[in-house]
Amino acid sequence: MLTHDERKLLELIANDFRLSLEELSIQTGLSEEFIEERLKQWEEEKVIAQYCPLINWERTGEPIVTALIDVKVLPQRGYGFDKIARRLQKFPEIKAVYLMSGGYDLSLLIEGKTMQEVALFVAEKLAPLEHVTDTTTHFILRRYKQNGVELLGEDDNPERLVISP
Repeated sequence: MLTHDERKLLELIANDFRLSLEELSIQTGLSEEFIEERLKQWEEEKVIAQYCPLINWERTGEPIVTALIDVKVLPQRGYGFDKIARRLQKFPEIKAVYLMSGGYDLSLLIEGKTMQEVALFVAEKLAPLEHVTDTTTHFILRRYKQNGVELLGEDDNPERLVISP
């Protein structure tokens, strides 16, 4: 169980992993030595799995397409959904795998350069997998907020998305 100070430390790192030990110490009241030791321990225990920035790809001009794929699978005796989830997480196109409640069993976050690339991944690599019985693909058209960060500011006046039949 985390202490109040440990929770605050993790929240600070989650919001900005570039904070120095000194800055973290000032904001938490914990010693730099304690913070350094705790961070090392959390990294070893995979409490902190990775430090990564949130990139607003729309502002880079680089093409990127993100889709949420709902997947129905047949659970395997003795493994449930874990075995297929472990297999799916090995694909580099898949950025996240979640076990879900509701109509579908797994939800995948997939990235590609085009909608066709994502569709081909689903058709050629995902749907043919043993134990996969159904998929539904939802393409993300625009991100307004991600990981608690507003990506579209008040001063931004985005062009309306063109949607045609």
